[in-house]
Amino acid sequence: METIAYEQQGNIGYVTLNRPEALNAFNYDMLRELGEIAESIRINPDIRLVIFTGSGEKSFSVGADLKERRTLTEQRVKRNIYKIGEVFSMIENLPQPTIAMLNGYAFGGGTELALACDFRIAADDILMGLTETSLAIIPGAGGTQRLPRLIGESKALELILTAKRLTAHEAFTYGLLTKVASRETLKQETESFAALILANGPVALQQAKFAVKKGMNVDLQTGLQIERKAYEVTIPTEDRVEALNAFNEKRKPVFKGK
Repeated sequence: METIAYEQQGNIGYVTLNRPEALNAFNYDMLRELGEIAESIRINPDIRLVIFTGSGEKSFSVGADLKERRTLTEQRVKRNIYKIGEVFSMIENLPQPTIAMLNGYAFGGGTELALACDFRIAADDILMGLTETSLAIIPGAGGTQRLPRLIGESKALELILTAKRLTAHEAFTYGLLTKVASRETLKQETESFAALILANGPVALQQAKFAVKKGMNVDLQTGLQIERKAYEVTIPTEDRVEALNAFNEKRKPVFKGK
């Protein structure tokens, strides 16, 4: 069985972690397959947005496969840590907007994958958290870096050092989640949110994401230069002209991503 299920519907790529019998825990094969799929998405011009979720109803992902981890040498543990960090960075750096649709437990690496996405929408009955310190390790797939950038240093330290498991509503209050939905409406609300994004110019979406992501890690003046260069990419596009024509003709624009 494939450890990652992937399908494209329209301009959306759906990536589903597919080890429900193991609560979608990450083993090495799963990480390798996830990396291959992320790379194929990066170069696919027809994919304008990506939704990540888990198979089954219990778990988005509970993180590293601890059964596998017990059988590994220290060298292979390091290999796995390097691989999960590499793959999650690939996902964070996808040019397309990304949404983590949290359908169940998201612990450790599961929460870290969600943090690597641009947005996180969760069912209201899930639990999530960076629980690694309870296993005498630390978040090793970006959690110690992405969480404080998202919610601030003090709150991130609180959650990481206590290994606290958060309800969806608690996670929303902390600023981890974009939105909370009922389990019955999770997919619908995620796709409605995606539709708000997809209504806009595909090139502009990617350039805006690029400007924000790159600009966050530099000083303001450098960030403004990044923004200007990203804006310049949109100027010669057909979509920019289409938007102006649609405005003048009082109709919705039809964007082609060109």
